[in-house]
Amino acid sequence: MTFRKYLVLAGVALFGSVGDSLLSRGMKEMGNISVAHLQDVILAVRNPWIVGGILLLLAFFAAYMTALSWADLTYVLPATSIGYVLLALIAKFVLHEQVTAGRWLGIVLITAGVGFVAGGPALTPSPPHEAATESDPEMAGVRGES
Repeated sequence: MTFRKYLVLAGVALFGSVGDSLLSRGMKEMGNISVAHLQDVILAVRNPWIVGGILLLLAFFAAYMTALSWADLTYVLPATSIGYVLLALIAKFVLHEQVTAGRWLGIVLITAGVGFVAGGPALTPSPPHEAATESDPEMAGVRGES
């Protein structure tokens, strides 16, 4: 895997965890809102913390889509689980939330699963019969390709 691909995976983890944290802070400032009162939801978007969170989550989705374009979902999602650790650290030390021992244990178990995923390929190889037909120009017409 190239440095760029590692950078994209790091972006997924970082943008997601920081974006969620900013969104959480902004929503705590807003207080309770209900979808039944749509104007409250719309007014929430004026909060700078919420705007920052939305922008970072848009960056998260862009990086996530990029990663999914060259790797399987079963590789990308676990490989970005460091975001869970970052999110817990931000929640504890920046948002001053209580992170219980049970939550830390869950985060450790999720992150440990990365070791199992990282050992395999990022992309599942195509079955041999599909790879052979992809290079066959006659089969392109059957599949609707030009």
